[in-house]
Amino acid sequence: MPAPISAALGCALALAAALPAPAQVTAIRAGRLVDPEAGTAATNQVILVEGGKFTAVGPDVAIPAGAVVIDLSDLTVLPGLVDAHNHLALTYKEVPEHNVYYLTYVLDGTPLRAIQAVSNGIQMLNAGFTIVRDMGNAGNYADVALRQAIEQGWVPGPTIINSGIIIGGMGGQFWPNPEMAADHRIVYPEYLDADTPDEIVKAVRQNALFGARVIKICVDCKPWGYTADEIRLVIREAAKAGLKVEGHVQTLDGARRAIEAGVWSIAHDVGLNEEMHRLMAQKGIFRAGTETPISLTGHTTPERYERTVAGLRNAWQLKVPLTFSTDADYWVPGKTRGEVAIAFLETWKAAGIPPADILRAMTINGYRVSETERTRGPIRPGFAADLIAVRGDPLQDVDVLRDVRFVLKNGIVFKRDGVMTPAPFFNGGPVNGWRTR
Repeated sequence: MPAPISAALGCALALAAALPAPAQVTAIRAGRLVDPEAGTAATNQVILVEGGKFTAVGPDVAIPAGAVVIDLSDLTVLPGLVDAHNHLALTYKEVPEHNVYYLTYVLDGTPLRAIQAVSNGIQMLNAGFTIVRDMGNAGNYADVALRQAIEQGWVPGPTIINSGIIIGGMGGQFWPNPEMAADHRIVYPEYLDADTPDEIVKAVRQNALFGARVIKICVDCKPWGYTADEIRLVIREAAKAGLKVEGHVQTLDGARRAIEAGVWSIAHDVGLNEEMHRLMAQKGIFRAGTETPISLTGHTTPERYERTVAGLRNAWQLKVPLTFSTDADYWVPGKTRGEVAIAFLETWKAAGIPPADILRAMTINGYRVSETERTRGPIRPGFAADLIAVRGDPLQDVDVLRDVRFVLKNGIVFKRDGVMTPAPFFNGGPVNGWRTR
């Protein structure tokens, strides 16, 4: 072969070797494919995935030669679930702290809680939750570390929408003594003290700087709480960073101020009644009610559970935007964090909410409150390739969601035939790109 031709061929081969290999195409055969927004299911669908995204969905989609085929013909495929209020970096328990979560903050440092958050995140993904809003109580930004580790491809886990440190008046949800409050010993930095306008602005900016994806405030953790104008200040400042605001609410008056100010979502249901629900429905404010089931012994009472069920049903009847949100921050012996979260279906069923509406709360409204609905959640071409599969029909029986058989996250199989297969998610470096925020 003449030298010039040989040299050119060598250069071409070297260039080809340097180019990235074509992305592998995965084809998923779905026996049934649920559209939670429409409340319908289509049969015998083919879903194509390439480069971590859905590229085609339909009954007549051709499967390319060489594609990896995953046969879920005997299962129902649906978008991943959302827990709109969890605390992955917090697990209080009977031993040794007698379920006193304030003591957990003292006993467990941030590095340990970050590792625990990874474990809890894996457990949530195993249960089918592909998105989790992690709403504070994560020590010194363990929630940010968790989100970054998942995004960079170091560990498996849900997409994390995290709040950073909860902002509130001095002490947050605590009633600290002077040494704790003035000298910030022992139980800080669980909350950012922000009592004046300047402190409020700085606290919001600090969370945005350190990697929050939503801002959470204690609206009324103290009798004085935040005024509607102060909450508006939080909302304005958060908006500068493109962030929404969730309000932790404990009282009727606090709920009224939060609604008047226009928060994005309200956490917990203790300060909500029919009047507040009507106002929330008018303004489109999401309800992250954290409705604890009675079966989780020690975490609610029969009287409290009865009020919880009635309140949830009232909110559904008044068409408040409902999210499936658990506040699961404790260990129940014999259950993973994901099993604790999915147990909250019990309360929704007790409230008489139809399965299709429960599923919408766990998916469509979850994507909306998380602000992922244009990029991740629905099974549509161009969206991040997250999906789960179950036996049976969740539009008729939501309890089938208690046994997720298959999980796909970012186009990578995490769980197959009911068994976790997370090896491809563990990497020695940031395979998805290094990013700190």
